[in-house]
Amino acid sequence: MTNQSLASNNTPKHKVTFKASRDDLQMRLFMGIIALYLIIAVAFPLYAMFSKSLDNRDGVFVGIENYIHYFSTPALFYSIYNSLFVSIITTIITVSLAFTFAYALTRSCMVGKTFFKTIAMIPILVPSLLAGIALVYLFGNQGVIRSALFGHSIYGPIGIIIAETFYTFPHALLIIMTAFSIADARMYEAAISLRASPLKIFFSVTLPGIRYGLISAAFVVFTLVITDFGIPKVIGGKFNVLAVDIYKQVIGQQNLQMGAVVSVVLLIPAMCAFVVDRFVQKKQVTLLSSRAVVFEPKKKIGFDLSMFLYCFLVSIFIVTILGMCQFAALVKMWPYNMSLSLNNYQFDLMDGGGWKSYYNSIRLGVYTALFGTIIVFCGAYLVEKGRGMNLGRNIFHFLAMMPMAVPGMTLGLAYIFFFNNPANPLHFIYGSMSILVICTIVHFYTVSHLTAVTALKQIDKEFESVSASLKQPFYRTFFRVTTPICLPAIFEISIYLFVNAMTTVSAVVFLYSANTNLASVAILNMDDAGDIAPAAAMGMMIFYTNAFVRIVYIILTKKILFKTQAWRKK
Repeated sequence: MTNQSLASNNTPKHKVTFKASRDDLQMRLFMGIIALYLIIAVAFPLYAMFSKSLDNRDGVFVGIENYIHYFSTPALFYSIYNSLFVSIITTIITVSLAFTFAYALTRSCMVGKTFFKTIAMIPILVPSLLAGIALVYLFGNQGVIRSALFGHSIYGPIGIIIAETFYTFPHALLIIMTAFSIADARMYEAAISLRASPLKIFFSVTLPGIRYGLISAAFVVFTLVITDFGIPKVIGGKFNVLAVDIYKQVIGQQNLQMGAVVSVVLLIPAMCAFVVDRFVQKKQVTLLSSRAVVFEPKKKIGFDLSMFLYCFLVSIFIVTILGMCQFAALVKMWPYNMSLSLNNYQFDLMDGGGWKSYYNSIRLGVYTALFGTIIVFCGAYLVEKGRGMNLGRNIFHFLAMMPMAVPGMTLGLAYIFFFNNPANPLHFIYGSMSILVICTIVHFYTVSHLTAVTALKQIDKEFESVSASLKQPFYRTFFRVTTPICLPAIFEISIYLFVNAMTTVSAVVFLYSANTNLASVAILNMDDAGDIAPAAAMGMMIFYTNAFVRIVYIILTKKILFKTQAWRKK
């Protein structure tokens, strides 16, 4: 009797274990495929670039000779100082502005919070070059208010810092707002009960509570500025920075080896900032508490009014940059003929690829959003929900985090060395839309991966355990349970990839061909050719496209999410 019962108990266990093992094997296979994609799209190109930096123009290994030459050339070495200078100054200004803006949105009862937050997010929808073009029309040699700079030139560090502040502001704002949102109201209640002054509460409660968010925002802004190529190229003048040096070495002088050297140099501060940022974000998580009480601000007329005025002024700055570009795009011939027309939208008559480049950007955005979302979400699922295989999951997670530390210019140049090698079996994709899609997905992979992992962490792993006990394959649970629950994150990933594919410049500037020219690159080419107004017009087309897609996305997903997320309301 006992033996029979033991036999009957052992049978289902053996079957469940066999089923789970088969699922594990399948999950490892899929994880291996995506990991191979990341290795081919990130690790191998970076290795090829580093190897190229150790060769001379004839392909002969010369060791660190190129690096010695770089650091012994004053003009090139000075670019490091310039890059660090504008990055540090921009970081200080941007984080300060974003902190006050976030403080107004989360700690005041002012009217128009949704409106101001919407305005603050506008820079995400436009290419970084657009801010530089707007500043040329505002403060350039023939600018509307050029006298406002009191004789100083907008071409150089002043213009770069102002434009980079516009470009990085929403990124810092989102991080700092998140830090404010996890503040515990009980800390404020305790401080008030102890009769602490508002200033004392600010320095002893508010700032310590968001210090990790501020540090994280600072490193994100620093990384964005030091790796940005578009703004310094448009408005930098003779003020050289590392990202522009890479472009000049590759395009201007055809010196790929020295371009590789500069890319490696640019990679160092970006990687350092990334490592510190990841450490800070892990510290931020420890501040969360299940007993925390959500902070709700109280009405204070004077404070609310001052915060409203501040947000209004910042919004005016953002709208002015965008409005100036739109006005310039409609003027016939600045500043001689200020009548309005649509002549600047005749892109087929300009250098840059015409309307075809605009349609190519839409194709790139759609392909990147579609395939990128599938790859990113499936990879995140395998990392988060995979049973066992801890070493493989850790390696995969490391590969997924690598792209965040790689500047776009560095990644694009690395792709030249790797994919443009005739000995590479994948050489055939060089110059095609495929390589642009692969590069763009990789460039923005990390943020999308973290978004997916965050959403998956909210789902109890018991779903997978129950599925295994019911002898259901993991992919059935994935499609029927996990995907519907994570639809908000999936939609956010897709729209994030689309918008960034439309606006990116640095990662694709070395990879496009005559048939795959993009709108963002067309802006750069038209600006180089002196067609600044058409460049502004193309930039506005990107903005309107991104804004339209964002609005359609909100409308279409509202009903879908209402149905699929009904469980959250129960």
